[in-house]
Amino acid sequence: MTTKQRSRKRLCAAALIAPALFLSACGSPEPSSSGGGGGADSGEGGSLSIATGGTGGVYYPLGGGFATVIRDNIEGYDATVQETNASVDNMLLIQNGSAQLAFSVGDVVSDAVEGVGEFEGNAIEICSLGNIYNNFMQAVSVDGAGIQSVEDMAGKVVSVGAPGSATEVAALRILEAAGIDPETGVERRQLGAAETVAALRDGTIDAGFWSGGLPTGALIDLASDGDMVLVPIGEYAEPLASEFGDYYVAEDIPANTYEGQTEAVPAIASPNLLVASPSMDEQLQEDITRTIFENEEALIQVHPAAEELDAATAGDISYIETCPGAQTYFDEAAG
Repeated sequence: MTTKQRSRKRLCAAALIAPALFLSACGSPEPSSSGGGGGADSGEGGSLSIATGGTGGVYYPLGGGFATVIRDNIEGYDATVQETNASVDNMLLIQNGSAQLAFSVGDVVSDAVEGVGEFEGNAIEICSLGNIYNNFMQAVSVDGAGIQSVEDMAGKVVSVGAPGSATEVAALRILEAAGIDPETGVERRQLGAAETVAALRDGTIDAGFWSGGLPTGALIDLASDGDMVLVPIGEYAEPLASEFGDYYVAEDIPANTYEGQTEAVPAIASPNLLVASPSMDEQLQEDITRTIFENEEALIQVHPAAEELDAATAGDISYIETCPGAQTYFDEAAG
């Protein structure tokens, strides 16, 4: 499998990639007790809230792009983005109606559907609008910290990602696979991508994990300093897949993804999905899916991760049902 290469100031700094398209979608509404969009997923129009992630990652800017193409192409609908702690929180926002659409990585989606892990006893009813792009679990440090492998993180100060994020879920699993007790073997911090970069720069952490598309904006920023170290973690994909599921795959971060990175670095890739509640109007499901997959070129201008949009394979997910409206579009696209 191959993957194409791919900080408002700071909330919309990612909009520097594509200001005109993204800035129009920068907004983070307060969750509504009536369900985020005021019943917008009923098919009668309104505002759809998209749960994304932190501003230093990919979910937030790409979600802004999704909001813009939805607004421009689906009559009667507006869309806005929520900055969140990402995957785990996003599933809960769908459950309580504070968001109608949400990004999440495959392992968290599977746990949410099954009611295990962070969702023990609280299975969440969701369906997929498609596999959007691959997330890369990226372990990062800086020269002078003495970290060239996960094993080197033992006894160090390590950020495992924001609370309630897919990064945190996978980072804890990787540490365990490397023989490090995530409770006692490291001094844990829970930081998002931008905060991880700031902490690496000021020396308050030694290493950090981040799960996101390539390239991740915050890491582009860090790489510009000239001392970023990408720590190889690909060897842990197989043990994680064996224990937790097939959504962990060994995949290289291609050479030159980041400034100064002259060689490919083994990492772990997982699919990123866009999910919704099964109660969303079926025609609206279809319209959203069509709008996203048929506006790939515009979305690539927001973030190159959109290059991976592929209607031919987006519905091929074994651990969650594809929303019926999305399936209608995928079947039509395949025909």
